[in-house]
Parts: sequence; structure tokens; C-alpha cells
Amino acid sequence: MSMNKIIISLALTLFSGIISTADYGCAYSQSQRKIEKIRSKQYKSKIKELKSAGWELNSSSRTLEIALLDHYEKLKDPNNQEIIGTASGKSTNVLRQVAFNNAITYYAGQAASVVKGRIVSDQFSDGSDESAITEFDKFYAAYERLVNAEIKSGVLMESFSIRRKSGNIYEYQTFFIVNEDKALEARKRAMQRAVEETKLAQKYAAKVSEFVNEGFNVETATEE
Repeated sequence: MSMNKIIISLALTLFSGIISTADYGCAYSQSQRKIEKIRSKQYKSKIKELKSAGWELNSSSRTLEIALLDHYEKLKDPNNQEIIGTASGKSTNVLRQVAFNNAITYYAGQAASVVKGRIVSDQFSDGSDESAITEFDKFYAAYERLVNAEIKSGVLMESFSIRRKSGNIYEYQTFFIVNEDKALEARKRAMQRAVEETKLAQKYAAKVSEFVNEGFNVETATEE
């Protein structure tokens, strides 16, 4: 092959690569625009839903629109998930703490439920060993309690709180962000402590650790 043909061949290959890259960039840009459009619709729908239901921001420093916009901005990070804590009563100061505690309890229950579900569905414990069944039951309870304790320290981050009056009491909701990276570390610590506390056999502990590391969707995981 002559030098001219080699140069032409290389030029065509390079040009083809440039076109492919441009096509990919265009497709990616279109995909991002679609995602942003969906998010915009979700935001408008949620604002309308909250306002029509009589909810107001439990703060005067921001508007509900800005608070929700900031919240959705955080959710653009794929490692972040939303969890909502609810409460009702007369004192909003007390309700804020109750909502926080309820969100933690819900998350810990979800975490324990997912691990239990994986163990049962994989038939990891065949049910024939009564001592193993007892061991696992103790582990589930300890793991849930310890996840509850672990995620209180900087894992569950408050985004904003809303309230509405219903007769003589307030209904209260706090929207939280759970970062999976931080949550995973909390679950690992809880698992290790639960294994030590319940003396779960090492042959089981290694496999359970895999289930803990898998993570889960807060919104769709089912409780037992």
C-alpha cells in the first residue's frame, strides 16, 4: 500500500471516530434533556400537590419552592435517596425529633428486611437447623437495632420540613437525604457488631456481609 493510501485510510478512520464521538455526545445531550424535562414535571407536580393539600414550609428562611428545588438537586446524585419521616402533635419542635426518629426506624426496618429476605430467598438457611434459625432471628433483631443507632450520626441528612394544621394538631413531614456510601458504612458497622453480639457463626457471617453490601432502594424495599 502506498504512503498516500495509508494517509487517506488513517484520515478516514480518524474522521469516523470524530463522527461517532459527536453522535454519542448528541445522544447523551438529548438523554439529559429528557431527564431534566421529567424532573421539571415531577417538581411542578409535587409543588402543586403539597400546596393544594395545605402544606407549608416549617421555616421562614426559604420558600417551599426553593426548598423542594434544592432537595431535587441533591437527588440528582445517584448515590442519594429520599426518605420521609412523619409525625403529628401539637408542638412542631417535638414533631421534628419524632419525624427524625420515625425515618430512622423505617430505614433500619427496611435494611433488616432486605437482608432477611435475601437469606430466605436464597435458602441460605434451610430451616432444618433449629439453632441456626434462632441464631438468625437474634441477628435480624440486633442488626435492625444497630443500624438504627449507626445512621443517627450524619447518615440521615435533613433537607426540609413541612407542616399543616388539622384541627388542634399539626401534621408534620421531614424530607431526608440518605447517601448510600455513608449508609453502607453504617450498615457494615451494624452488621459486624450484630455478628459479634449474637455470635452468628462465621460461615454465615461472610455470606450475610455480601447481602449487606448490596444496598437497597428505600422506597421500594418491602417490610416483613
